[in-house]
Amino acid sequence: MLPIFRSQAQAELLTWLYLHPDEKFGLTDLARRVGVSVPTIHREADRLTEARLVVETTLGRNRLLAANLDHPAAEALTRLLEVTFGPRQVIAEEFASVPGADRVLVFGSWAARYSGIPGHSPNDVDVLVVGDGVDRADLYAAADRAQARLGLPVNPVTRTHRQWVDASDRLSAQLHTQPTLDVTVSKAA
Repeated sequence: MLPIFRSQAQAELLTWLYLHPDEKFGLTDLARRVGVSVPTIHREADRLTEARLVVETTLGRNRLLAANLDHPAAEALTRLLEVTFGPRQVIAEEFASVPGADRVLVFGSWAARYSGIPGHSPNDVDVLVVGDGVDRADLYAAADRAQARLGLPVNPVTRTHRQWVDASDRLSAQLHTQPTLDVTVSKAA
């Protein structure tokens, strides 16, 4: 956690709201996603609403929260949350434990947006794992953990080292010409 956030709960609450900008979330749902009590989320929501970083609407008796994308700090805050709590960090952490994963790349719409290419908010995260002998069960277990943390589908694919450098491998050839984000965690010797 960066020391600029008041608490881990606040940072994770902001992450859910700012990295899912087209959605509104109820307090109970946010408490479950962040892993804290509803009263804790309620207090953080009050603080963030007062600071105008979050907007709130009501639907019946439910209080719904969303990112305030009109706030002057919204763009910078979104970028900071992406770097510290978003797909880049989560994918790196979850795929670091996959045996045989020598390189981990995020590609597709999320990598394009991260690289500054305009477009719609990504609906998923595409991940390429390069390595020989990567077990699919380990690959999908890492994807499931990342998906639970991000609230976005995580789609893993794998390529051997030979496939990754083979110009006739369609996916590899395509990815060499598109934005990718290397999130490989170096392994200590």
